[in-house]
Amino acid sequence: MSALLKLAAAVSVIALSPTAVATASAQELSVIASFSIIADLAKNVGGDRVKITTLVGPGGDAHVYEPKPADAVAVAGADVVLVNGLEFEGFLERLVEASGTTAPIVELTSGSEILSSAEEEHHEGGEEGHQEGAEEEHADEEDEDHGAFDPHAWQSVRNAEVYVDNIAVAFCSADAAGCDTYKANAEAYGEQLIALDAEIRAAVAQIPEERRTIITSHDAFGYFEHEYGVDFVAPEGVSTESEASAADIAALIEQVRADKASAIFVESITNSRLIEQIASETGLTVGGELYSDALSSEGGPAVTYIDMMRHNITTIKAAILRS
Repeated sequence: MSALLKLAAAVSVIALSPTAVATASAQELSVIASFSIIADLAKNVGGDRVKITTLVGPGGDAHVYEPKPADAVAVAGADVVLVNGLEFEGFLERLVEASGTTAPIVELTSGSEILSSAEEEHHEGGEEGHQEGAEEEHADEEDEDHGAFDPHAWQSVRNAEVYVDNIAVAFCSADAAGCDTYKANAEAYGEQLIALDAEIRAAVAQIPEERRTIITSHDAFGYFEHEYGVDFVAPEGVSTESEASAADIAALIEQVRADKASAIFVESITNSRLIEQIASETGLTVGGELYSDALSSEGGPAVTYIDMMRHNITTIKAAILRS
């Protein structure tokens, strides 16, 4: 039996304890965010009315995260649990079961434009799209291991706007008294996201179309590619748990040698050795570090979602244009 399940009974007692209830602020909504990007979006919507606990913090990899007993305690006492969904948080089901929480588990990708993990097609409409895809057969082994859909939907700013709307709805449902505040915050932050989307499009427009193919560690930028027209090639799949085969690496090296890739980048959550190997064998210079699945720690270049997206496009553009 896992440590989480061993503590499940104890967690239930803590969640129901009168002392625990008495110490909670009556004006503060207790929110669990599954990882750092969601936590930042939630902070912008919730403001001072919410207390956010982040399970997978800055620099963490939610693909491989192993929950701690303290996580189960936190989830047990939450008013709202915000998650990405699309099987991004592989730990989620067992954590929720261990916690015994009665809080709503809100999948923020609901209503977003969702891409298949093979990037061959896309589905719109959140849960409806999920159900349709679940009925399809996928021969690709990676799809079977990591789900039929690419979970990195936040890499499209327009999808991030949907996340924000879903957060506001969840907060209003849990705290009706604060609903006007949540709606106003979401609207104000949404304006910032609209400006960010336009900024990214303008930056991409300055990159010649024939030079918009780049290499990253794992396949986390499909939504960025779909939305903004930069072609990302990765030796690993949509999850960092997958490993590139020798054949995959060889094919990628041949593609680079055929001058089809303009730049190569490491990712903040992955081991850089594979990218450095490819760079060494192709003569490309590593163009910098991109942030895909997690924000940076304080003092880094990607401490917020907007900072992350701006850093990524600035790094991509600079590396391509100087190569």
